[in-house]
Amino acid sequence: MKILKENEETGCCKRFNPAPWKNKEVNFNDKLFIHDHVKSLFHIPLNYGKVMERVMAKIEIAGAKTEDALMLSDENSLWGSEIYVAVNKDVPGYKTVKIQGNYLSKVFEGPFSNMGKWIEEMKKYLADKGKPLKKLYFFYTTCPACAKAYGKNYTVLLAEV
Repeated sequence: MKILKENEETGCCKRFNPAPWKNKEVNFNDKLFIHDHVKSLFHIPLNYGKVMERVMAKIEIAGAKTEDALMLSDENSLWGSEIYVAVNKDVPGYKTVKIQGNYLSKVFEGPFSNMGKWIEEMKKYLADKGKPLKKLYFFYTTCPACAKAYGKNYTVLLAEV
């Protein structure tokens, strides 16, 4: 697959603009998400694509899609992760949860194999600001095929402080 030009889109995932997420404070005030689960083996997702297809289809049918296309992953186990997809209303068949709190965000670009390094960098970023880490979410900004087409694989780490 060739890398798309700056103004081209894949039709799947929107091209990610990292500027609004670089070293920012983000406040979630009862932000609505639906919840699902992805099976993993040592943090390597096994059914992420199928889960996302199912979730996105239900969101489309319900008319609950948000402009920001925010998907958070709570990598809370070697064997799976909890996925939260932003919605603007309830979606039949899914539990709607509200995530709130203040978060510091940091954008990373590169292969997922750098994740351990990114987490350490995020911890240092928080320590330099004198902020304790309460919870860490991962925002995978595009699917692997779109990341390849765009020539950039961005991941945003959001640390609740």
